[in-house]
Amino acid sequence: MSSSPASELLTLGLIQMSCVDDKTANVEKALERIAEAAARGAQVICLQELFHNHYPCQTEDHARFAEAEPIPGPITEALSQAAAKHGVVVIGSLFEKRAAGLYHNTAVVFDADGSLLGMYRKMHIPDDPLFYEKFYFTPGDLGFRAFQTRFGKVAVCVCWDQWFPEAARLTAMQGAQVIFYPTAIGWLSEEKETFGTDQHSAWQTMMRSHAIANGVYIAAPNRVGSEGALEFWGGSFVADPYGVVAAQASHDEEEILLFECDLAKIDVARTHWPFLRDRRIDAYQGITRRWLEE
Repeated sequence: MSSSPASELLTLGLIQMSCVDDKTANVEKALERIAEAAARGAQVICLQELFHNHYPCQTEDHARFAEAEPIPGPITEALSQAAAKHGVVVIGSLFEKRAAGLYHNTAVVFDADGSLLGMYRKMHIPDDPLFYEKFYFTPGDLGFRAFQTRFGKVAVCVCWDQWFPEAARLTAMQGAQVIFYPTAIGWLSEEKETFGTDQHSAWQTMMRSHAIANGVYIAAPNRVGSEGALEFWGGSFVADPYGVVAAQASHDEEEILLFECDLAKIDVARTHWPFLRDRRIDAYQGITRRWLEE
């Protein structure tokens, strides 16, 4: 390969933590982890999906709606203050109460001065055993977005979004240099022995493919620990624009995963693997249809 341009360094901090059934305690822990990550040099810090409490969607329980907050609200105010205090970008995933009977799984992005750059509402909502999210969340209506921060242009999708190449492509096309995927994914106890390794491999492989196809960094912070029948598998990781897993956390411990990205690598990857150049945008009309064989 030809020589690369000058480095453009950006340090990511992924917070992998366990949660207890206590909203205040979880938020306080997250704020402590943000402070620690910032002290260790992180510039953009991302929390896991719905970090405020136990993952709420293992059952369909109307009482769980009481956990939701408006935006702005107490959690977003705390994240804003943390971003400003430490001079870092903070990304958090929240249970948003938009209106009575209208709730979203929403990510917020705060710049290093504490200002709210914007929100992303989770677009793809799953409905699987112990992941009954359709009961709680309305699909997002803000589209796929990227945000210019003090340190670089970042974007966020949420968990189930990570399985859809269209989401990654449209997000990258907004100019994102790093796509974050705050996640809550784990093993069902009765499936882990037989399918656990393959499930984790598929999860990681899917996001590595997004990194390759779009020439971006991918960063996925996942929760860890057991909650009810779910064992969250941690494994938070960063993939570079070639799809290489450049940093990875353990499966069973709380961690702050730090990684220094060289943003100049994006242009190098895209010029050597010119997928964006060779896209046939004139031939993709069918992608907006549900199925073509009809």
